[in-house]
Amino acid sequence: MNGAGNKILVLDLRGAPVRPAPADARAIHRAPHLDYDQMMVIGDPHTAGTAADVLIYNNDGTLAGACGNGARCVADRLCRELKVSAVRIETEAGVIACERLGPWSYRVDMGAPRLAWDAIPLLRAVADTRRVDLWPDGGGPKALGPASLVNMGNPHALFFVPDLKRIDAAELGARIEVHPMFPEKANVTFAEVLARDVVKARVWERGVGLTLACGSAACATLVAASRLGLMERKGTVRLPGGELIIEWRSADDHVLMTGPVEYEGAFVLDDALLEAAAP
Repeated sequence: MNGAGNKILVLDLRGAPVRPAPADARAIHRAPHLDYDQMMVIGDPHTAGTAADVLIYNNDGTLAGACGNGARCVADRLCRELKVSAVRIETEAGVIACERLGPWSYRVDMGAPRLAWDAIPLLRAVADTRRVDLWPDGGGPKALGPASLVNMGNPHALFFVPDLKRIDAAELGARIEVHPMFPEKANVTFAEVLARDVVKARVWERGVGLTLACGSAACATLVAASRLGLMERKGTVRLPGGELIIEWRSADDHVLMTGPVEYEGAFVLDDALLEAAAP
């Protein structure tokens, strides 16, 4: 499937006592026609009131805490199967509520952003996570100012720039992802605010690379822009793969993401694929 261009592989392992190892996740990504940005592994629910437990892999075999675009894809499969219009799924980042709005449109409650330095997390304390100079001694990219830091299930570093076309997102993203300030690495977003309710962005995802879309990054972009006074609490995030509507709800501080899903095909994994990945 894909969510606004974000390549999602949904692996249904309900009823099975196994979970993929990191080597399995990498092997699946290398298989013909199965390359993905994130793999959403559906397992049997552990918590009452949830439809499934979901483990999220990046294509390098590392685990992600949240994937908003992937959550919509999982919700689509579950809603169609269960003949319901809303489901709750459990991830490493917590329980996510998903609601079907149209044939291929879903709204996901991504929860409240975590904004304290130790919740992002950072290597050391900072007074204000809205503006953090990652290169206080110089040596940083001249095109970038301070980073705005948000955790939306994953750590995010966001840079607001006057002209997105002038930013080498691949080179800078790879460099910033592994900055010592981020002990768990970071997703890196470069964003250009076009209006109080519109922003366009490019995202380098940790463990993946440049992607056409990233749901948690879109949420983090709106939160960071709102905290900096650049945008209102609801707006459209334009990504290379499509648009997501993000609302940072003031009533409970939760971030809601609305966007599309698209079905691309179904496959049964060959046992030999995973056997080859075994150590």
